[in-house]
Amino acid sequence: MKKIGFIGLGLMGMPMAKNLLKAGYPVTVWNRTASKMEEPVSLGAEAAASPKEVAEKSDVVIIMVGDSPDVEAVVLGPSGVIEGACPGLIVVDMSSISPIATRRIAEALAEKRVKMLDAPVSGGDIGAREATLSIMVGGPKGVYEECLPIFQALGKQITYMGETGSGQATKLCNQVICALHIQAHYRSFAEASAAVHRPSGPAVPLG
Repeated sequence: MKKIGFIGLGLMGMPMAKNLLKAGYPVTVWNRTASKMEEPVSLGAEAAASPKEVAEKSDVVIIMVGDSPDVEAVVLGPSGVIEGACPGLIVVDMSSISPIATRRIAEALAEKRVKMLDAPVSGGDIGAREATLSIMVGGPKGVYEECLPIFQALGKQITYMGETGSGQATKLCNQVICALHIQAHYRSFAEASAAVHRPSGPAVPLG
């Protein structure tokens, strides 16, 4: 099985790393707050001192951090993944970041013959714990197919979206749809509340 590096052990990353361990993958972990590495280490993971060390010990490095600057820092910054990467390494960013930043990071990695997939997720912490995440993947299709068994250990609905950045673009669309649904529900409740409490007579349109 491929040796997996996992960077980012937050609300989503911790259960995802644990699911990879349950699936039998050898996992090396790194987190900015070192104490968060203790639980996966107790389950069989190996702790690394830096993202660079994670890359040195892995065939595939998965990143699950907060935002574009965080991904750029752990990949391209001092002691970052790129410093420990050998040709053939695969970097899979499962954070939700900018498609533009994704393409910029992928181009920098390509100079070292490192491949990259962007694979943001939907399903929240429950989906992360139960390995039922929806995963939207962008990048070279051959690399996607190579990593598919890893994705299947983390989620139930895995969809290949196309070229690099397509996964992040799809996640952005998903977020917009979710926001519109929330706004529609809010408006419906506001209309219903106004209808219940307004005096009898002609309907008064909301402003």
